[in-house]
Amino acid sequence: MQNALFGLAPHTVRLAYQTGFAGWRDVARRLAIAGVRPEEVAWEIGGDAGGISPSLREECKGGRHQTVAQPTRPAATLTVSRDFIERAETVFCHSNPERFALLYRMLWQMRSEPALLKIASDPDVRRFEAMEKAVRRDIHKMRAFVRFRKIGEGGDERYVAWFEPEHFIVERNAPFFVRRFTGMRWSILTPFLCAHWESPDLRFTPGANIRDAPAEDAVEELWQIYYENIFNPARLKTQAMKKEMPKKYWRNLPEASLIPRLVAGADAAAREMIEKMPTAPAPHHAKVQAKHWPASREPAPSDNAAGARSTQALREAAEGCRRCPLWRDATQTVFGEGPDDATVVFVGEQPGDQEDITGKPFVGPAGKVFDAVLEEAAIDRRKTYITNAVKHFKFEPRGKRRIHSKPNAGEVQACRWWLDHELALTKPELVVALGATAAHSLLGRAVPITKLRGQVIEREDGLRIFFTIHPSFILRLREATEKEAERERFLDDMHAVNRLMRREKIQNRGGKSRADRGIPSN
Repeated sequence: MQNALFGLAPHTVRLAYQTGFAGWRDVARRLAIAGVRPEEVAWEIGGDAGGISPSLREECKGGRHQTVAQPTRPAATLTVSRDFIERAETVFCHSNPERFALLYRMLWQMRSEPALLKIASDPDVRRFEAMEKAVRRDIHKMRAFVRFRKIGEGGDERYVAWFEPEHFIVERNAPFFVRRFTGMRWSILTPFLCAHWESPDLRFTPGANIRDAPAEDAVEELWQIYYENIFNPARLKTQAMKKEMPKKYWRNLPEASLIPRLVAGADAAAREMIEKMPTAPAPHHAKVQAKHWPASREPAPSDNAAGARSTQALREAAEGCRRCPLWRDATQTVFGEGPDDATVVFVGEQPGDQEDITGKPFVGPAGKVFDAVLEEAAIDRRKTYITNAVKHFKFEPRGKRRIHSKPNAGEVQACRWWLDHELALTKPELVVALGATAAHSLLGRAVPITKLRGQVIEREDGLRIFFTIHPSFILRLREATEKEAERERFLDDMHAVNRLMRREKIQNRGGKSRADRGIPSN
């Protein structure tokens, strides 16, 4: 069959469904085993099931295409990395019709080049990565900009939203909304596909028209109140805001009507906010500090804490820690948080201003970035253990503010005693070092994060460490383009962590088992 895109193609495969990755994977595998070159295959969507090579038999079930092949070499096998399969499933959601041919070319090339994804100069790999990022960005936009409107009352109550994705992401994104809005009956209408949730059933129907979406409701006002209260005029960058919240989404966002007024008054609001900034430390700092550091209380000896058999017991022992001078100015010890049986531990640098006051790790601005990226990467923070290399806030007073100050090597070494005990109790299979200070604490020496980023190193005790940046680095970038690019890289790192978590269930590769890693004596 003559095809405008592929030219003369003896093998024409018509997929009946835009996101039918399982069907594509099956036919692609069989074509590759049969020795069919990429230029000999034309991939299409829709139409009847004809035009297939005589060696292929096609079955369409429930609108999803499946192909059963009879390869000329039945004993042949095709093996590709799980990483490619998982990432290809994301790329498959891209709206570019050439994605099918791109993925098959890469699959074909991987027969002789298994490490193809690591060749950054390869044009297909670059295009693959760009399409993958575009799909992930679209998924993020959908999660950020879907706004439900209530229709009906009582037993007929339902929440409906309208969204216009750039790619075929509805099926892939629907489980997120099921988890987030489990107790609601809702529908998300899009031009391509509509998702409907009524516990316990998630179903999909053909695309809709914007006229099918409901008009304003009482919830609109709540969204506007919420947005006006979280709007920070001191951090306003109009161009960056438009890049993060493109204007094409504004017509569906109730808060968008507030933007012109908020932007116009941003300068005056910022000056007022600065004038009202609280003194540092916070007024209740002394009371909180007195609770944790009473004058009559002795520091907690390390040998007493060494007998702790749970992170909670270790946390209580750390309340009186005076292993380094940082305790004098800090409000309280900010210890790790999470289940004792967590298979993954995230290690940051030190608590910040908000963590120092609340006593919990990663709750400030960097923590919000961290939480958002974890959620996008489908990592449940509640199932991980999160801590810092240093447990007290180190800062420099600057006017009415407390400015973060990087802990020195001696402070990192003094606090490593606590981190080692946390790791000994949780016995994780993977530790994620967030930044250079965390890496220094875990390895006992300074290392270049830029060179180690994305790599996994195994310590002598068998503990595997994955290296990436600290999310606060993203916040420190001034240019919006740099900030977005770095956030995407950090999201890629978290996707890699997720794959490590799921792949082989984080089993050790020749190292010691979790049970073999005992409490260190340093």
